[in-house]
Amino acid sequence: MKSTQVVVDAFDRVRDLVHRSVADLTAEQLADQLGMGANSIGWLVWHLTRVQDDHVADVAGVEQRWVIGGWADRFDLPFDRAATGYGHRPEEVSAVRGVTADLLTAYHDDVCDHTVSYVSKLGDADLDRIVDTSWDPPVTLGVRLVSVIADDLQHVGQAAFVRGILGAGKR
Repeated sequence: MKSTQVVVDAFDRVRDLVHRSVADLTAEQLADQLGMGANSIGWLVWHLTRVQDDHVADVAGVEQRWVIGGWADRFDLPFDRAATGYGHRPEEVSAVRGVTADLLTAYHDDVCDHTVSYVSKLGDADLDRIVDTSWDPPVTLGVRLVSVIADDLQHVGQAAFVRGILGAGKR
């Protein structure tokens, strides 16, 4: 198995977890915050998808799906189009309202499809390419992709936890 196949598998697993975390939830449940300053499921999934979109588009040298896929218009959030949720304050998290599970998963699927297509065309040697010199040591493509996967897994795990607290997983 090539290294890039492992990366593709990881992104596909994130996709599955995103779908599970929002399945059958209402817009109100997706916007529910467990306490003051807590992240909602909707914000967590939007954020992890925005970060993946931003970072993968950057290393691929293409426009983000958020813009060219028309997702910014469909979500109609009160943020700058470049916003990914990084550094959002509680009132900004609260602004992610009225977002449906279908909208979140459709955007995530679009981003994941783009990510998988991009990564599938890479060779193992491509993962050594330096993509960010602002860090010491400089960040390689492989490290950037693993960083995105780690961030995605952390946030989708938080979304699943909130879902459990809300009792949304009960049958």
